[in-house]
Amino acid sequence: MLRIFSVVKKDNFLFGFILGLLAPFAGFAVFKYRNLGPLNYFEALQYIVLQPGHKMLTVAISLSLLANAVLFTLYINAHIDKTAKGIFVATLIYGLTALSLKTFG
Repeated sequence: MLRIFSVVKKDNFLFGFILGLLAPFAGFAVFKYRNLGPLNYFEALQYIVLQPGHKMLTVAISLSLLANAVLFTLYINAHIDKTAKGIFVATLIYGLTALSLKTFG
């Protein structure tokens, strides 16, 4: 059990980047079960992408990124800065992707 806590307290940019890439999937799972419960993941993604104006896609990405915001806040408050920077960079990548989809998609 102590080993898990030592991994979570790891101060490493790559670790934070990987956390930042994976956390939005957990956020999306919460969004999917809350809003599109009876659909499987493939059907939910298809439904989200095919919505006119991609409004639901933007909402899904934004709510998924809340998972990163929570992680980032926890790591910043714990003064584990390198990991927080990795989470921040992953969040920027997701955010720029969402902005590009909304603008050019």
